[in-house]
Amino acid sequence: MSRRPPRPDDFDPLVGEPDLDELPIGSTPTIEDAEDALVDGDRTFEPGTVRAAYSHRTFRTVFIGSLLSNMGSWMQNVVLTAFAYSLTGSAAFVSLVAFAQLGPLLAFSLVGGALADVVDRRKLIIGVAIEQTVFSCILAWLAASADPSKAGILLVVLLIGVGQAIHAPTYSALLPALVPRRDLTGAVALNSANMNLSRVVGPAIGGLLYAKVGAPAVFIGNAVTYGFIIAALLRVKLPAVRRHPDDAKGWRRVVEGFAVARHDRVIGRCLLTMTIFSFFCLPFVVEMPVLAEENFGIVAKSSAYGLFYACFGVGAVVGALSIGTFLAGRELETLVRLGLAGFAVSLATFALLRNPAPAYPMALIVGFCYFATVTSLSTVLQKRLDDRVRGRVMAIWVMTFGGTVPIGALVAGPIIDATSITAVVLGGAVVAGLLVLFADLRDRPAAVETAIIE
Repeated sequence: MSRRPPRPDDFDPLVGEPDLDELPIGSTPTIEDAEDALVDGDRTFEPGTVRAAYSHRTFRTVFIGSLLSNMGSWMQNVVLTAFAYSLTGSAAFVSLVAFAQLGPLLAFSLVGGALADVVDRRKLIIGVAIEQTVFSCILAWLAASADPSKAGILLVVLLIGVGQAIHAPTYSALLPALVPRRDLTGAVALNSANMNLSRVVGPAIGGLLYAKVGAPAVFIGNAVTYGFIIAALLRVKLPAVRRHPDDAKGWRRVVEGFAVARHDRVIGRCLLTMTIFSFFCLPFVVEMPVLAEENFGIVAKSSAYGLFYACFGVGAVVGALSIGTFLAGRELETLVRLGLAGFAVSLATFALLRNPAPAYPMALIVGFCYFATVTSLSTVLQKRLDDRVRGRVMAIWVMTFGGTVPIGALVAGPIIDATSITAVVLGGAVVAGLLVLFADLRDRPAAVETAIIE
C-alpha cells in the first residue's frame, strides 16, 4: 500500500518517528499518534491482546460508545417483541416484528458495505445513528398511543433495521482503522465480546425497565444511547477511505464482495464456513427456550431459565475474549478448527443431557466454543482483506452471521415439531464436526491475494 512521504509536522520531537507498520491500517502518522506513544510509552502489552487493543485511545473511545449504544439496542429488541405480543396476543405478529428487525441484514447489508467503501465511514455511522434515533423516538410515540398502529410499528422497525444493515458492515470495516495492524486480533476479540455483553446486559436492563416504566420509555432510552456512539466518533480522527480509479461502479460495486470471495480461497472459505455454521449449527440459539423446557425441564418463564441463558452468554463473552487473552499469539487458522471441534463435542453433549444440573456448565462451554470459533474466524477474514474492499466483504460476513441464523431457525422449526429439538441440535453438532475438515484456512502459495473484479 502506498503512503505519502512523512512530513516534519507529523512527529513530536520528544517521541521520534512512529513505526509506520504499527499504524492503523490505511492511515498515515499524525501528531496524535506521537502523543499516544508518549502517554502510553511506559506501558507495554503483548501485541494482539485485548489489553494492547484497549490501550489505544481511538479504539477505546469508539469501543465504549459502541458498547453503550448496543446495550440500548438490545434493551429495545427484547422489549419490542414482548410489547408486540402484549399488543396483539399473536405469535405471527411477533414473528413479523422479528423479521422486520433482522430481514434488512440480508436485503441491505450489501448496499451498506458498498457505501462503506466509498464514503467517510465515520460520517456514515453517525448519519445512520441519527436516523435510528429519530425512528426510535417515533416508535415510542406510536407505542404510547391509545391504539398503536401495528402497520406503523412494523414500518418503523423495518426502517430501524435498514439502518442497522448499513451500520453493521460499516462498523466492521472501520475496526482495522482504530488500532495498529498488529493489535487487530485483540480489537476483533473485544468487538465480539461487545456484541455478547450487550446481548446479556441490554435485555436484563430492558426487562426491568419494561416492568417499571413501560415500552415507550424504553424506546426513548434506546434513542438516547445512540448519542454515545455519535459522541465517540465525533471525538476521534480516522483515515479517509481511499478510492481506486479501477473500482467498479453502480451495481457491480454492490456485489463486488462476492467476486473477492470467489477469487481468494481463504476469504471465500471463511465466508462459506460461517454460512454453513450459522444455518445448520446455530438455530439452537433461537430455539433455546424449547431446548431448556423439553430436555431439562427448565421453564422459559423462570429465573432458572434466566440463569441458564446467562451461563451461555457468559461463555460467549469469555470465548470471544479468549482469542485476545490467553489464546493470543496462537495460530488463528488452527483455533478455528479447534473451536469447531470443541463446539461439535459440547453441542452433542448438550443435546443428549437430560439433567438440569450439568446443563448450566455445559451451556457455558457451548457458548465459549461458539464465540471462540466466530472471533478467530472473523479475525482471519479481517487480516486478509484489502481496505479498498473491506466494507463490501464484511457486508457478506454480516449476512452470513446475522442474516442466516433466523433463516436456519425458520427451517428448523417444522423439523423440531416433526421430530424433536434433540435431533436438530445433534444434526448441528454433526455439521460442526464436518466443518473441522472443511475449514482449512491456511494460505497456499498459489492463492490469489484479494482480487478486484475487472
